[in-house]
Amino acid sequence: MSKYSKKPTRSKLVTKLDIIFSQYTRRSNADDSGFCTCVTCGEKHHWKKIQAGHFMSRKHYSIRWDERNVKPQCVSCNVFRAGEQYKYSIYLGLELANELYLQSKELKKFSNSDLEEMISHYSDELKKLG
Repeated sequence: MSKYSKKPTRSKLVTKLDIIFSQYTRRSNADDSGFCTCVTCGEKHHWKKIQAGHFMSRKHYSIRWDERNVKPQCVSCNVFRAGEQYKYSIYLGLELANELYLQSKELKKFSNSDLEEMISHYSDELKKLG
């Protein structure tokens, strides 16, 4: 990196990680035909048409990029029905839902370096998926 190159801002790193993590979540949960099942209603959609729904909201940075907290959800469940958190908790099971809930209350600060490492990790994982 030259002395004139600007390092990416924190917000740009978060946005980039959100995009890569969402793609990874949807693609890693897709079948061989590229279809995912919504964890709350059971409908199947192509990975490009389904969303990465969070059990505990993305505002909780401590688990924002926790694979256990993010699963495929259709637009209807994730957006129009506000995430269907109760149904999502049934999918996860009481123990994991409770664990994620408690973890979501923890304050966690990711450094820019942490974000860059996660971007690199999930980029590599996406490449493995083809």
